[in-house]
Amino acid sequence: MKTNESFSISYEEAKGKLKMNDSDLIKLSQYGNLTFDIYKPKGVDKQLLHDKDEIYMVISGKGTLNCDQKRTNCNQGDIVFVPAGTEHHFENFSSDFCAWAVFSNPTGAKN
Repeated sequence: MKTNESFSISYEEAKGKLKMNDSDLIKLSQYGNLTFDIYKPKGVDKQLLHDKDEIYMVISGKGTLNCDQKRTNCNQGDIVFVPAGTEHHFENFSSDFCAWAVFSNPTGAKN
């Protein structure tokens, strides 16, 4: 993976990387303090508290984002934002649920 360069990746290629690594989250690229990942939880979303802001863009499926006890339904094409340090996880998600995930240091933070 090269950093600080433009990149593009198809959903199919990113899904292939998930399968090859048998992981819920795969880092696809990085640019400065941004990381671009694909996220596909299996069974239960086991996320831990993060120190980065996050943007999820739902690629397929549907689920519910529980963010600080506020629940938001998420469907294909939806975008949700989670501030750094906020307890959150997806629940009641379909087996085909998958999202692009972009992580960034909060405003004012350094790499």
